[in-house]
Amino acid sequence: MMKTPENFEVPAQVREMAEKGVEQARKAYDEFASAASEAASKAEASAESMRNGAVDLNKKALAATEESMNASFDLATNLVKAKDIQEVLELQTKYVQSQMQRFGEVARELGEAATKTAVDATKKD
Repeated sequence: MMKTPENFEVPAQVREMAEKGVEQARKAYDEFASAASEAASKAEASAESMRNGAVDLNKKALAATEESMNASFDLATNLVKAKDIQEVLELQTKYVQSQMQRFGEVARELGEAATKTAVDATKKD
């Protein structure tokens, strides 16, 4: 077995190098921790923006669905009251035209809302 010297001293240069190494490691860790914290904050903000955007899209889609259902019920009510086939065809034609126009508007609104959500989620502070 090897004996350890009783008065073992670390040379000053080695001690200095070790201290610098620890200092550099601490600095690197602090920079890493700061960057990780900033990334987490940005990800959280982005996720919050996406959640808010999804809620907005859901509300718009639900409102459009409700509007469409009400129009369908109105059509059904008017069809029951129609006096002849000509009036039925007119009511049906107007309904289809108005629904197609509204579907186009809803698609545009949802597209704009989705684009806004994506832009807001990727904004850099």
